[in-house]
Amino acid sequence: MVANPLLGVVFHWLGGLFSASFYVPYKKIKWWSWEVFWLTGGIFSWLVCPWFFASIQTEDLFGVLADTPMSTLQECYLWGAGWGFGGLTFGLAVRYMGISSGMAIVLGLTTVIGTLGPPILAGSIGDVLSTISGQIAFVGVFITLGGVVLVSKATAEKNKNQPTTETKDSIDMKKGIGIALFSGVMSSCFAFGIAAGKPIRELTLQAGTDHLWQGLPVLCVVLAGGLTTNLVWCCYLIIKNRTGREFIGKVEGGKSTLASSTMLRNYLLAACGGALWYFQFFMYTMGESHMGKYEFSSWTLHMASIIIFSTIWGIALMEWKGSNRKSRVLLFCGIAALVLSTVAIGIGNALQ
Repeated sequence: MVANPLLGVVFHWLGGLFSASFYVPYKKIKWWSWEVFWLTGGIFSWLVCPWFFASIQTEDLFGVLADTPMSTLQECYLWGAGWGFGGLTFGLAVRYMGISSGMAIVLGLTTVIGTLGPPILAGSIGDVLSTISGQIAFVGVFITLGGVVLVSKATAEKNKNQPTTETKDSIDMKKGIGIALFSGVMSSCFAFGIAAGKPIRELTLQAGTDHLWQGLPVLCVVLAGGLTTNLVWCCYLIIKNRTGREFIGKVEGGKSTLASSTMLRNYLLAACGGALWYFQFFMYTMGESHMGKYEFSSWTLHMASIIIFSTIWGIALMEWKGSNRKSRVLLFCGIAALVLSTVAIGIGNALQ
């Protein structure tokens, strides 16, 4: 298959759209605690969907994984587990630092480390920077960082003039910086896990799988690591908060029972949200397969797309209603920078 980086950018945009949309069904779930619906949806995100789609879109999935060196499987799994820690601590970073600083540090670190880390480890960063196409791609990476900062500032400016649950007493910059650094570094682990799965992709292609689907078996292993981290944390919260009975419809400490229709609706919404979450990386692997030599830039495209479509959802859901002119200008500039960054990276990849 001939790589088509511009088509790859489109796939990454679609992945960003799925990622930005997955929480919408979760918001409609009633009576369930966070840990209950997060784990229920996560079963579909990290277990059901990865194995289902990999089994139908790739050849000899289990044979490929059986032939994969154990060291590769372990590395992919551990990177996935590390990424799970990053996702779980993102909310804490925002809580202690505020939205502007928390988002900028976590997303900025994740973008830079997740993009530059794999080629540095592979020893190919020098080759990339020695070409005009590689330099253009890297310009796109740093434009993305500028967009992240602008969107974060826009969000902070909006919140100055709108009621929020955040109070000055909840801000703890000393604690927040440490958590944000941890979250940013660990969140980038997913990119390292995908990069570590190269031997799996090669075996998948040898088995006769189409080039477009070569990354799906890698997701099975990386997401197994993410499942482990989230499962342990959710089980801890379920035991601590005694919310396990909610799985069978017992709420308010077991005093009330949800109607069967409500329970069915909750499970379907959780499954829908979980599937949407998975499809961000389903599209990610498709986009990466088209990025050619600079496949590492997929992580930047992914992060930029998530922010773009998350902001669009926020506007559609009226979250920016009543915001002042300064916040809207910052938001527009930030989104424009993020769109420009994806175009620059696409052009850089196309030129190579």
